[in-house]
Amino acid sequence: MDVSPNQSTTQFLTLEESAKIDAALLSSPEKFLTRLTISSLRILQHIAQEYEVKIEDLTTQQVIAWFEKDAKIRRQEGVETAYLKW
Repeated sequence: MDVSPNQSTTQFLTLEESAKIDAALLSSPEKFLTRLTISSLRILQHIAQEYEVKIEDLTTQQVIAWFEKDAKIRRQEGVETAYLKW
C-alpha cells in the first residue's frame, strides 16, 4: 500500500462505518459525536493494549501519560513516528 507522507496508516473509522454514520438518522452534530466516539474507542483500545490492561481499567493518568508520550515522540522524532498522525 502506497502511503503519502501526510497520510496515516492507522484508521480510526472505516469507510463502511463512515457510510453507516452518514446514513443514520442523526443531526450533523450527532454524526460528528458518533465519529469521535468510535475513534476514541479505537485509541483507548490501543492505549489499553500498550499498558496491558483492559480498557475499563485504564486510569485518567495513564491516558494523559500516553498522550504526553505520543506528543513527545511527534515533536522529537516526527509525525510519522507517533501513533496519532496530526
